[in-house]
Amino acid sequence: MEQQKLPNVTLALVLSILGFLCCCFAGLPGIILGGIALFLVTKDENTYKLNPENYSNYSTLKTTKIIAIVVLSIGVIYFLMTAWSIYQTGWDVQMEQSKQLLEQWGIEQ
Repeated sequence: MEQQKLPNVTLALVLSILGFLCCCFAGLPGIILGGIALFLVTKDENTYKLNPENYSNYSTLKTTKIIAIVVLSIGVIYFLMTAWSIYQTGWDVQMEQSKQLLEQWGIEQ
């Protein structure tokens, strides 16, 4: 019987990479994309455990799982740092700092 690839590994890898790139947006996109990727990887891991001889890309699955966990961790840490910063200084101060940065970069609203 010909070996096939696990169905969600490529999608989970793409979501993990996108989550890594989007972690700097308050951490929330990283949490969402990393969580979805980890869910898909876990689902494929269970599929692999049922019939390991039928699938050929288990090493990619393990790599994707590691990336998803890292993205999820970075997203949670960045989200907590952002929430703590807002808690310490207040929402109005954060918005004023953002406005000043945008003005310094020449992006005025």
